[in-house]
Amino acid sequence: MCYGKCARCIGHSLVWLAILCIVANILLYFPNGETKYASENHLSRFVWFFSGIVGGGLLMFLPAFIFIGLEQDDCCGCCGHENCGKRCAMLSSVLAALIGIAGSGYCVIVAALGLAEGPVCRDSLGQWNYTFANTDGQYLLDTSTWSQCMEPKHIVEWNVSLFSILLALGGIEFILCLIQVINGVMGGICGYCCSRQQRYDC
Repeated sequence: MCYGKCARCIGHSLVWLAILCIVANILLYFPNGETKYASENHLSRFVWFFSGIVGGGLLMFLPAFIFIGLEQDDCCGCCGHENCGKRCAMLSSVLAALIGIAGSGYCVIVAALGLAEGPVCRDSLGQWNYTFANTDGQYLLDTSTWSQCMEPKHIVEWNVSLFSILLALGGIEFILCLIQVINGVMGGICGYCCSRQQRYDC
């Protein structure tokens, strides 16, 4: 097994997931493609927590690029006595993975809270408020209540879709970073990578 190659695959996956998180978070600022709701502060407070931009996005680039840098083109060439430095690098990648776990965990928590509370919208009385804040997230199962939000149009669908995407992406990032924690420990203890022809004693 080549632990470095596994780390590289995880790193590349995290880069794309981070980009998607950033895009999803940015879209939350522009319901129906309009900017006025952000300037008038008529957005969910959880949009301003930057969970997708920072937690699942920018913060995820650090472990991603560290994981990518662990692997060389010739995997088997790293075996032998020179592998000690590779072991230390693999163990160090565990710290980077923990940073990724923290960032993705933050993204998941904020997205879940955003889904539970619902969007800020103008109701039939013309008041801007969290119409579904007291439903404990039950509005998610009863789409007939979504029409209570008069403005922005389709804001419930907008928020539910994008927060759900952030929740899913953050969850995947969390799992990948958790896998890298295990991969990093195994690679650090048992050697960076081995082949059938070469054996590295743990």
